[in-house]
Amino acid sequence: MKIMSFLLAGLILVQSVSFSIQELAQLDELVEHARFHKAEYGDNFFVFLSKHYGDQKSQHERDHQDERQEHDQLPFNCQHQLLSSIVFLVQNISLLNGSTDFSAEQQALFFYISPVSSFHKKGILQPPRFA
Repeated sequence: MKIMSFLLAGLILVQSVSFSIQELAQLDELVEHARFHKAEYGDNFFVFLSKHYGDQKSQHERDHQDERQEHDQLPFNCQHQLLSSIVFLVQNISLLNGSTDFSAEQQALFFYISPVSSFHKKGILQPPRFA
């Protein structure tokens, strides 16, 4: 059960970070662009990340409009929301084979009262039987 909890937590973490296969395939372009920045501007990898994903992103985009096409090819740039539902169906056999007693005696929900007077049954208004 603990393994399932860890796997589910990992799945939720990966989905919340919004990685996709396409973005992971673009990691080589990220490395190439980082090498370009190191050769052209002398930036280390952390400065490169700050210029493309951090605090210096807006200034870097203003200063280097000619690199816009390369910047669009970098991974992890799109902002999107991911809504998914994870549903687990667990079959519990003990619940399906539960011993529920269905009693034959059911409480009456309707009582019928005869509209005929009970005096007729007792013979008060009947003709005499012995003559």
